[in-house]
Amino acid sequence: MATQHSITIKAGGSEKDYWKELWLNKQLLWILSKRDLSVRYKQTLLGVAWSVLRPLMTMSVMVFVYSYVAKLKADPGIPYPLMVLGGLTIWTFFANTFTQISNSILINHNLVSKVYFPRLLMPLSSVAVGFVDFLITFGIYLVVTVIFQTPISWQIVFLPCFIFLTFITSMGFGLFFAVLNVRFRDIGQLIPFMVQVGMYVCPVAYPSSLVKGTWYEKYYNLNPLVGIIDGFRWCLLGSKSYFNPQSLYSTVITSSIILVISLIYFRKKENTFVDHI
Repeated sequence: MATQHSITIKAGGSEKDYWKELWLNKQLLWILSKRDLSVRYKQTLLGVAWSVLRPLMTMSVMVFVYSYVAKLKADPGIPYPLMVLGGLTIWTFFANTFTQISNSILINHNLVSKVYFPRLLMPLSSVAVGFVDFLITFGIYLVVTVIFQTPISWQIVFLPCFIFLTFITSMGFGLFFAVLNVRFRDIGQLIPFMVQVGMYVCPVAYPSSLVKGTWYEKYYNLNPLVGIIDGFRWCLLGSKSYFNPQSLYSTVITSSIILVISLIYFRKKENTFVDHI
């Protein structure tokens, strides 16, 4: 029924009409989200279990390499595995959401070439996969806190703010690369490489306290994900976890500007998607 409704909507309306159409097609957004989740696990042998095994295996490798080989230390009073898993939880949300959004138009190429509806629905529906993986990883984190007998900090009340900031950041970068991915297919090969490198550039497996007081700390804090990851860990581990509130300035300003620019760019190019698919 939602698909039939979307067919009646015509392209080329005003900006106000576009956002109205987006709301009218909310049922289609739900359908696309459920389909993305189904496709994610349908053809895998272990299904949802992969969302449990991946973060545990990644955490184990990072703890071994950074803690036992590189001899890095977590912030005082914080178990190294818990610090890594905290950073990995929010990083996984960003990485999965960014990747899904970047590929959303190509994944739905059959819909793009047949039916008109606000194309922004496709990137928005892609968020569901990343968010479900986030919830699973967060559940694992809660279990690990019990194992290490580390209570959750009262600062957890601020957790939704950092989740929202992650959504804004992943949407901003994802929309930009979604448009480029339609026009230049090589971008699809670049995205996994960017995610892999980003995991080591960002403080996922090491604390930002290592760069505290250095001459490059102010440049380090320009990375919008630094404030998100450190802030997310601060919400879970409290004052024991190093968090420079000033890093949030870069996160909020940079992520907001990129999201606005990407939305404008996406709206400008979405009517040309069919020409390149």
